[in-house]
Amino acid sequence: MAIYRTLILTAAGAGILLAQQGSVGGPVAGYVFDEGSQALRSIRGIPGAALVGDPVDFGSPVSAAWVSPRLDSALILAADGTPRLYRLDSGRATLVPADGLTAPIRAVYSPSGTALALIDSAGIRVYKGLPGAPVTAGTLAEPSRDESAPGGPNRTRERRPGAITPIALSDDGAYLLFGKGSTIDLLGMAGDSRKLTDAGPGAVPVFAPGGHDAAVIDARGITLFQDAAGAATMRRLNGIAGVRAADFSADGKRLFLAGTSVTSVDLATGANTSIACDCQPTGLARMGSTFRLNGLGSGPLWLLDASAEPRIVFVPAPK
Repeated sequence: MAIYRTLILTAAGAGILLAQQGSVGGPVAGYVFDEGSQALRSIRGIPGAALVGDPVDFGSPVSAAWVSPRLDSALILAADGTPRLYRLDSGRATLVPADGLTAPIRAVYSPSGTALALIDSAGIRVYKGLPGAPVTAGTLAEPSRDESAPGGPNRTRERRPGAITPIALSDDGAYLLFGKGSTIDLLGMAGDSRKLTDAGPGAVPVFAPGGHDAAVIDARGITLFQDAAGAATMRRLNGIAGVRAADFSADGKRLFLAGTSVTSVDLATGANTSIACDCQPTGLARMGSTFRLNGLGSGPLWLLDASAEPRIVFVPAPK
């Protein structure tokens, strides 16, 4: 009964928001790609009282979109496949020039959205200085790929198998964590590369915001690295089975795991706490202090409100 009371109260809050605004308005809690209408749509309101809002105006239909975790930039592919980088401000888009921009198979933002990796058949190009002054940090030839990694809600579409290779990017744009067979490698934009750790099938690598601390999650559990690019001091914690996606909290003190359910891991104590959800998470898409757990479909969007007491709330499906 508790879950249904939560749903009713959330829907009521969203209805009040709609009535007060006269249309879907309020603060932007995040964005979600609408494949049916070829648009990136805002999520208006606050967690627990939000609605899917109007499309962001990019001047033309959008065939794919990736949004910064800080909600301040977006890489889009126009209907003809042309890539463009935009600065976002409360749902308004401003074109930002970026030299050498090519249409990627996949795009991966760093935890704070200050860097962006574009992966295509030729390799990986990394930009830093986002959102307002993107410059190329370097390019890498993509190593051989591991095809076993799971996807997530940010993966708008797959055009080649390499689109599901596990990749994470540091906020300074200097390092990538890259799934390569049975290992996770650390790739430096300066040309250095080494194995960080062995990893089982479906391993998920993630960088913490603001530095080079990292985690690798696989069937064996959680492996934490303090300064993965330097001494790489390692610590192991128990994990959960079937993790599809993972991410750090904004303060780096917790790790959220999405599998058949959502789990919060206290990195100081190693304690795991399951967060109640009548949902099927497909990944974790960071949206400020909130995470989107699934993509747009016929049902509601589910959001993880990663506050002091994490909770999962829903956004009604648009009509």
